[in-house]
Amino acid sequence: MTIKHLLFALILGLGFAACGDAGAGQGDAEGETETDTTAMTEADTEDEAPEEDKSKRKSPPMTAEGEVGTAKVTINYGAPSVNGRAIFGDLVPYNEIWRTGANEATTIEVSEDVTVEGETLPAGKYAMFTIPGEEAWTIIFNKEADQWGAYDYDEAEDALRVEVQPTPLEENVEVMQFEVMDDAIALRWADHEVPISVSSAE
Repeated sequence: MTIKHLLFALILGLGFAACGDAGAGQGDAEGETETDTTAMTEADTEDEAPEEDKSKRKSPPMTAEGEVGTAKVTINYGAPSVNGRAIFGDLVPYNEIWRTGANEATTIEVSEDVTVEGETLPAGKYAMFTIPGEEAWTIIFNKEADQWGAYDYDEAEDALRVEVQPTPLEENVEVMQFEVMDDAIALRWADHEVPISVSSAE
C-alpha cells in the first residue's frame, strides 16, 4: 500500500470518528432537556396550593344585590362579627382608612352610571373604602377594585369621595351586613348604620 493510500485511509477513519462524537453529543443534550423539563414540572406541581374554601373563614364572604332605578348594584364583602368587642373607635379606629369589612377590600359594582350623595359615579367596579368618624364618615370608591385590605390603597386612584352621617341602631347587629335599597345603600354593624343615598344618574 502506497503512502497516498495510507493517508487516505487515515483521513477517512478520522471523519467517521468525528461523526460518531457529534451524534453522541446531540443525544446527551436532548436527555438533559427532558430531565430539566421533568424537574420543572414536578416543582410546579409541588408549588400549587389547594384552593381556599372562603366560606370557612371567620369572616365569610357575603354579597348584597339590588337595583337602583335601572342600574344593578352588587356589593361583595367579608362579613366580620362583633364577638363581644368594641367596634367603632376601637377595633375599627376613627379617622383611618378601613376596608369596610374583612379580608379583601369590599367591592361595589354598578351596571350603569349612578348618583351617590348627589355626585356621579360612572358604571364599573370599585373598591369601597371608608373613613369612619364619630360625626361623619367618608365613603370612597377606588378604581383599584381587587385589593387585600387597605394596605395598597392609593388616594390617586379614587373615583369618588362623599361624606355621610352615621345613625345609631336600637339593636346591635352581630354580623356586618350591607343592604341595597331602591334609593340607598346601607351598612349595618354593631350599633351603627351608615346610609348612602344612591339614585339613577340623570
